[in-house]
Amino acid sequence: MENAPLSPLEQRLIAHLQTIYPNLDTKELAERCLTTFHLDPATESPRPHRNLWDQSDIMLITYADTLRRKEEAPLETLHKFVKSKLSDSISAVHLLPFFPYSSDDGFSVMDYTTVNPSCGQWDHVSNLSKDFKVMGDLVINHCSSRSLWFENYKAGVNPGASFFYEADPSADLSAVVRPRTSSLLREVQTKNGEKHVWCTFSHDQVDLNFENPDVLLEFLRIIHLYLEKGIRWFRLDAVAFLWKVPGTSCINLPQTHEIIRLLRLMIEHYAPESVIITETNIPNQENLTYFGNANEAHLIYNFSLPPLLINSLVTGNCSHLKQWLMSMAPAQQGTTYLNFVASHDGIGLRPTEGLLSEWELETLINTMKRFGGKISSRTTPQGEAKPYEINISLWNALSGSAQQGPDQWQFARFLCAVGVMMALEGVPAFYIHSLFGTENDLDRVNNTGHYRSINRHIWDMEELEHVLNTPTHHQKVFQSVTKLTQIRRAQPAFHPNATQYILHMGENLFAFWRQSLDRRQSLFAVYNMTDQPQHFNLSELNLIANDDWTDLVSEQVYEDRLGKVTLMPYQFVWLANKKGKIKSSA
Repeated sequence: MENAPLSPLEQRLIAHLQTIYPNLDTKELAERCLTTFHLDPATESPRPHRNLWDQSDIMLITYADTLRRKEEAPLETLHKFVKSKLSDSISAVHLLPFFPYSSDDGFSVMDYTTVNPSCGQWDHVSNLSKDFKVMGDLVINHCSSRSLWFENYKAGVNPGASFFYEADPSADLSAVVRPRTSSLLREVQTKNGEKHVWCTFSHDQVDLNFENPDVLLEFLRIIHLYLEKGIRWFRLDAVAFLWKVPGTSCINLPQTHEIIRLLRLMIEHYAPESVIITETNIPNQENLTYFGNANEAHLIYNFSLPPLLINSLVTGNCSHLKQWLMSMAPAQQGTTYLNFVASHDGIGLRPTEGLLSEWELETLINTMKRFGGKISSRTTPQGEAKPYEINISLWNALSGSAQQGPDQWQFARFLCAVGVMMALEGVPAFYIHSLFGTENDLDRVNNTGHYRSINRHIWDMEELEHVLNTPTHHQKVFQSVTKLTQIRRAQPAFHPNATQYILHMGENLFAFWRQSLDRRQSLFAVYNMTDQPQHFNLSELNLIANDDWTDLVSEQVYEDRLGKVTLMPYQFVWLANKKGKIKSSA
């Protein structure tokens, strides 16, 4: 058996390990990886370039405890709500970190294997996975300074003794890319004397040392546990910072990409329907590299979309949004984009680098401040503080224009943003507060001292049910958005990999064409991005003459192929030659 030929899986795994750990016995390490992951070396490889999604896939992003009801585990409350109110609207639920944590609303994980008792238990997660696809957060770059691993690190015992990345404070670390203003290194007293540990994000979030293969093996154990509990979609949090080489930027390094390929290899062999998403809030061209050659992330976040779309809607000019989308190559089969306009974090500004001028960025920032937003900063390699993200709820971000301030078009502008996000190439993802039009939570900011809390409101279920059942903007948003999701899920032209072409209709009208994979359904999406009525002629769209064209949003039929269309402020149309049938679970 010593000389038994290696299986294709073993060969591929060893190749990844040799790139990451060139000085180790990678054959022996590969055996440990497979054993840890409970994976048979003879497992056949899944067929490449499979689309593990279609037009019916829409994701909900939420904390496990955003919805709370007395005497009920928040995970159970959430499950009941999405099952009763959103079964026709979403297919997947992204549960933000639901583990015991010490800071950063869950992203300082103390124990990766336990559900925070204040949220519920593993059975709640498994039950949710029976009704919806569940995406879990793999907080892979760092863990809590209050974790058992870090306590063991300080005491010099395992597991944890060499789990954390140490650096020499006298080394030249000026090139390191930082997303925060805190000092990079934290001084720690250990059994082996004074050490300086690496903290990309905060001093409570200590970076893990993947140069130690035991850290990789530990995360393989964790991922296997999540798979056993029903999680099939994996969000690799802050993964761009994973590998460090002092003297470099310590972001997007080759070893980081290789580790993602290795995790993809293991996960898709164990559960072929699984999906990996990389969370890399970085400039657009760097972000695109995480697709690899369709062998890294299945999906990447379209991080440039939120700032460019919001900028378009508050300025009335879609030029930058259009130019950016025209520069984006269609994703290969088996990969696609995750589109979002709002998230639990703020509106990232690094993804606007090279896309908005300094003056335009300043105008956007000042407009968001006017609407109640806060600005978080990072430190550049030159030591300067630079705006990193805008912290604001989507409802408030779209409350007016840069020129006039708050106006009467807030709801129309909000729905237009949602309509763009849902129609673009990729899988749409709704942050839960975007379903309700939740406002800025300034009380929570004051209580926590953190700007990101502005968009992390906790809803009491009785209060939420009340506002959704009475004539409020919350009810109007919820009913309108869920109606749009149901329309969207029925259209083959909205398949995440369906053809997309951006159309040239000036700076006030944003428009594109989608065509289904079988080429039977064509759909023209046209949006008025301004607070004034805009007109266009249907002749500009090249409608197929023999087909009937209907706006799926208003259900208006357009028989005159040369007719003139007037769009009111922020109104949009989804003109289709065929109507997909909307399914209902009712």
